Amino acid sequence: HKVSEDVVVPRTKMADIVRFLSGISATYGIPIPVFGHAGDGNLHVNIMLDKNDPEEMKKADHIVTRLFEKVLELGGTITGEHGVGITKRRYLHMEIPPAGLSLMRRIKLAFDPAGILNPYKIFP
Repeated sequence: HKVSEDVVVPRTKMADIVRFLSGISATYGIPIPVFGHAGDGNLHVNIMLDKNDPEEMKKADHIVTRLFEKVLELGGTITGEHGVGITKRRYLHMEIPPAGLSLMRRIKLAFDPAGILNPYKIFP
C-alpha cells in the first residue's frame, strides 16, 4: 500500500526535495520512492506502508505534513497535476491564507450555487 502525493518545486530545488525525502525515509524507516517531471518540477511522492497499521498511518501523516512544509519553504506548491480534491483540502491553509480561501469559496459559489460541480471537493 502507499500514500501518494504530488507536489511541485522550482526545478532548481528538485534535488533538495529528493534529498529531504531520502532523509525523511531514513528517519521514519519507510520507503519513499519519488518520480516525476524534471521539466516542470512536478514530483510524485509515494509513501510505502501498511495501511492497516495505525502507527504507519500516523507516520505517513507526519511525513506528508513535513513534505508540504518543505515544498512551501522551497517556493513550491502542495498541489501538482492532480489538484486538491479531498485529501489535500485539510492542508490548503498551509499555502493559501484565509482571505484567499474565502475568495475561492465565493468564486465557487458564483459559478456553482447548487454545489453540483465536483461536490465535496476542496470545499466541503
